[in-house]
Amino acid sequence: MIGPGAGRADERALPHATVARLLVVLATASGLLDVFCVTQLGGLFASVITGNLVQLGHGVATTTGHLVTGGVVAVGGFAVGVAVGTLPLRRARPGWRRRTGMVVAAQSLLLVAVAAGWWGSDGAPGRAESLALLGGASAASGIQSAVTVSIGLRGASTTYLTGTLTEVVRGLVLDPHHLAAGAGGASRLLGIFVGAVLGGLTLRAAPLWAPALVVVLVGAVVVAAGLGLRRLSATG
Repeated sequence: MIGPGAGRADERALPHATVARLLVVLATASGLLDVFCVTQLGGLFASVITGNLVQLGHGVATTTGHLVTGGVVAVGGFAVGVAVGTLPLRRARPGWRRRTGMVVAAQSLLLVAVAAGWWGSDGAPGRAESLALLGGASAASGIQSAVTVSIGLRGASTTYLTGTLTEVVRGLVLDPHHLAAGAGGASRLLGIFVGAVLGGLTLRAAPLWAPALVVVLVGAVVVAAGLGLRRLSATG
């Protein structure tokens, strides 16, 4: 039987400072995943939809088949992921709550499937396998983007950071004395850069482990968030 406080405990949200740290880790995972996709799966990104649309347009103009199919799969997979991530959170209040963690856990399972497919091909997937891996990775990025938006932190993206860089620079120009205001965005920018570097190094040293490392990062976020919510419930 569910006690009278269970519903309230489920509605507890992680503090903003904790969420901000989790988002940096997710941005790092995003940078790593994009490096893996763009270098190993045909030149398309998992989350940079602007770049994918440019590649798709270039493919259409030059009748380059792999760019057309890859662009469609990457953009379509991302859109599907956004829809899948949005549905369970559509009535949720802003903040990182138990349901948020469940959706990120589903994202991590999808990333496990991508890593397993990469391992199963011994790091040399065929064209159809590459498209399947790209679609899975893009869908995972779409889920992550939907989760980030649902949290409700202003401008707190972990996949598309052009707007984040714009806000950080605007803040510095308009009010250079308040550096803390842009610290969260700057941390996520640094995170995605570090993830890209980490992805590049892993692909050079141990390429089979690159997508598995993404799983580790996202899984760590799921575990850390779950433990944080459990502590909140215990003190509530």
